[in-house]
Amino acid sequence: MCGITAYVGNDNALPFLLQGLVKLEYRGYDSAGVTIIDSANKINTYKAKGRIKNLEELLEGNHVEGKIGIGHTRWATHGVPSNLNAHPHTNNTYTISIVHNGIIENYQELKKDLIEKGYHFNSQTDSEVVVHLLDYYYHGDMHEALKKVISIIEGSYALCVVHNDNPNVIYITKKDSPIVLGRTQTASLAGSDIPAILDYAKDVYFMEDGEIAVLTKDDITFYDADDKLIQKELIHIPYDNEAAQKGGYDSFMLKEIHEQPYVIKETLRGRVENGDRVVLPELDAIHDKLPSYNKAYFVACGTAYHSSIFGASVLEKLAGIPTITQVASEFRYNDPIVDENTLAFFVSQSGETADTMAALRLAKQKGATTIAIVNVLGSSISREADYTIYTLAGPEIAVASTKAYTTQIVVMELVAMYIAQALNRNSYDYRKLIEGLSSLPAYLEEILKDEEIFKGYAKLLEHERDCYYIGRGLDYASVLEGALKVKEVSYIHADAYVAGELKHGPIALIEEGSIVIAVATQPNIASKTISNIQETIARGARVVLFTIEGLDVQGVENTYILPNVDQLLQGILVAVPLQLIAYYTAVFKNCDVDKPRNLAKSVTVE
Repeated sequence: MCGITAYVGNDNALPFLLQGLVKLEYRGYDSAGVTIIDSANKINTYKAKGRIKNLEELLEGNHVEGKIGIGHTRWATHGVPSNLNAHPHTNNTYTISIVHNGIIENYQELKKDLIEKGYHFNSQTDSEVVVHLLDYYYHGDMHEALKKVISIIEGSYALCVVHNDNPNVIYITKKDSPIVLGRTQTASLAGSDIPAILDYAKDVYFMEDGEIAVLTKDDITFYDADDKLIQKELIHIPYDNEAAQKGGYDSFMLKEIHEQPYVIKETLRGRVENGDRVVLPELDAIHDKLPSYNKAYFVACGTAYHSSIFGASVLEKLAGIPTITQVASEFRYNDPIVDENTLAFFVSQSGETADTMAALRLAKQKGATTIAIVNVLGSSISREADYTIYTLAGPEIAVASTKAYTTQIVVMELVAMYIAQALNRNSYDYRKLIEGLSSLPAYLEEILKDEEIFKGYAKLLEHERDCYYIGRGLDYASVLEGALKVKEVSYIHADAYVAGELKHGPIALIEEGSIVIAVATQPNIASKTISNIQETIARGARVVLFTIEGLDVQGVENTYILPNVDQLLQGILVAVPLQLIAYYTAVFKNCDVDKPRNLAKSVTVE
């Protein structure tokens, strides 16, 4: 979560640090701070609880200048949001300052030992142990001190360190937490995600775990985990921050909802041949090995988990491979039965999700073939997986994921067809399915023209505290995601149920005026869902139904008929109305749609 910026160069560091922190706001935070080393080699640290504007107001009252600095937005893990717990943290003599993303798991024992050595702690954070350890092990060489500290601390970290003994150098290292570095003609830069530096550098370096980078205004020097000097490859970022601007929309979330026709078209581009064959060169290396896999896993968190439920069902249906979907935080602790005959997919928009990363590493240890489905180029999960397939959703800034979800499903549909075709499974009409995929952008454009209808459905939720989503089969994945969107952005308690389970308990919650949002798009079971809907109507519920042509939906107050596409694709279409319902519900309730409370875009801690 959290955001990091760092600068050393010929110009004042503060403007870069602040613009980078603003660009990283989507990651979620509760406080912000910067450290600047001034011309007298004095470390000056400024911190403020709340939004970055509070920090900016604090800085306005001070003359802050210096050509080297580090910045941070904190998302509380250890210690409440406060000025003292905000980063950067300094040692007791104010000669060293650090910012840290991640969690130091053994901080309590380290803190106890440091207190016995006479160190005084100002915060409740785990991060503060790092700066005091650096102080303890520093004997004139910060590089050596940093090596010693990272050999002792356990957990995850991206660390930036400055010291006034050497006021022209920033030291950076990482483990399980992202950091990206760049160069201009007059400066070296760093940020915890690409947007922080993209206005300054489009060619960037990504660091591997255990590496140390030494930044000066003229150069960046890299050392591997064995402290050997190494050369790093520059990676070109093919978009700029203009792509992350709102483009005339009221919010990033609304913009990203409307981008879905385009990004789905981009995700499909070049991945279909002759209208009936899927082309995924990313998986060609295992094409001939695919018959040897007897099981598949889809592992993810949050929205990516919901897309994985959908994708796993499609893979099982098309390829006939038994497929399990599991939340990443459960997978890693459940001792999963995984071996060299297992295909394991790890799905993440950011490619930095901590639990998904840990699950990926566990699967690799057990011998599985690991495949990442991610959106962010060069992200940690993409680098660690055996194979990576990128969704081409472009930058997704709003915390609540929208276009990443639908493009993930599109990629999973392609993967399922690729594997099924490799296994000569011909029980499905792939040409028809591919034609359906290709038609999705046009259908979504038509659905988006009905935005006012979905806005009207959202009005039903404006004054509600609870609502209920129901669906069966693939529609269950859709209602799980629909309910999550409402919870994330409008703070309404929304539950999603398999429709057939209503009578086994949840129907006790339905009363006069309850709002039920139902999805019934699977022809073989849609009529069953309709029957479950009637049960809720009989108890006074007000229903919104998304369904297909040809069903008897008499008595349903609000019914929206979706375009006639294959049942394996309906989850992509219905996602958009459900997203718009959540969006407008949040708007009606005056919620901060792009930055929901307590949430972060990239969950890089457990």
